[in-house]
Amino acid sequence: MKIAVLGTGYVGLVTGTCFAEMGNEVLCVDINQQKIANLNKGIIPIYEPGLKELVSNNLNKTLFFTTDSKKAIQSSDIIFIAVGTPMADNGEADLSAVFSVAKEIGNNIENHKVIVSKSTVPVGTTLKIKQLITKELSKKVSNVNFDMVSNPEFLKEGDAVNDFMKPDRVVIGAENEEVFEKMKQLYAPFFRVQDRFITMDIASAEMTKYAANAMLATKISFINEIANLSEKVGADINKVRVGIGSDSRIGYKYIYPGIGYGGTCFPKDIAALIHLGKQNKYELELIKSVDEVNKRQKELFLEKIIKKFGKQLSGKKFTIWGLSFKPETDDMRKSPSIYLVNELVKMGAEVQVYDPKAMEQAKEYYFKDLKVYYATDKYDAVKEANALILLTEWKEFRSPDFSRIKELLLDEVIFDGRNQYNTLKLEEKGFEYYQIGKS
Repeated sequence: MKIAVLGTGYVGLVTGTCFAEMGNEVLCVDINQQKIANLNKGIIPIYEPGLKELVSNNLNKTLFFTTDSKKAIQSSDIIFIAVGTPMADNGEADLSAVFSVAKEIGNNIENHKVIVSKSTVPVGTTLKIKQLITKELSKKVSNVNFDMVSNPEFLKEGDAVNDFMKPDRVVIGAENEEVFEKMKQLYAPFFRVQDRFITMDIASAEMTKYAANAMLATKISFINEIANLSEKVGADINKVRVGIGSDSRIGYKYIYPGIGYGGTCFPKDIAALIHLGKQNKYELELIKSVDEVNKRQKELFLEKIIKKFGKQLSGKKFTIWGLSFKPETDDMRKSPSIYLVNELVKMGAEVQVYDPKAMEQAKEYYFKDLKVYYATDKYDAVKEANALILLTEWKEFRSPDFSRIKELLLDEVIFDGRNQYNTLKLEEKGFEYYQIGKS
């Protein structure tokens, strides 16, 4: 099939590349000329395992990049809208890019198209897109028909290519059987083993995306609430997690205690869901609590550091291992590291940071106005620090040389924001070891 993907952000680039890998002819569009120029050289703007190789393998064969949206729209059978929907100040999803693209589609389609909303959008947005396209078409003498589809993405950063190529499910919201069948043909190569193609109405498809992320975020905030209580009553959350996770109704996924979720999806989608509730005069009390617990979690982690070293941190030096909001990505958006580094610097501390992939993001955007030392490797970051603080559970941090760390640190103190070293008995190695959910 001939596919246009409007937007080459995280979702658009993965979507377009994976469809191209299956033999479809894919034209990816972006208004950023430098970005497109880089993509045409095989230079991708994000770190995502396996993506660079797929882009290189398909570039100028089945995968093409352009700034010419008119060409892409007119030459395609299926058009995917995959532009960003960032969070506005009031928590609402900013849909300006989505609506701009909708108008552009309306101005340029000349024959029947299937138009797919891939961006995460509030319930009712796909209908608004349809109305905008219809309005633009009405300005021309045209009998062009089109069909709308809601096809939410369920991609985990750090494992997005695998998620797309071997999906748990593909959710399609549409208005007629012909469209369901066409989308099923498009996704058929991804279901060689088991068909998990789920069809529903458009509004339900839009809500499915938000409901899924809200449930996962709820599990994270729930385990963090129980972890905080466990500290106070003398329980060990690491043992509690095993106890409840063994229940098949609960499971182990997303019940790891830590410093809270970050990234672009959970914070943005939770805020948008709360805003959607307000618009419809319904207070989502549980979801609001999920958000509040998450915000509080990184503050409670900072309190552990303050309890040990005090609020006046002049003359103190701290090592941060991990800046991205999760491993296997360079994405720092809403990462707890942003809050923690800023607060430590405000209190007068010197901060030394290291992350395998997110250092450039930190330098250019998030810490560009802060005095921060960017270490060359994880051990360089530890030199003469008063404490090591683990924030992201990258693989290279799992089994470090603790004897070497002990020699490099001024004070043998480790704050573990992911409970990664729980089983390593660091106290027996001579460290003061602080984790989440254990006193």
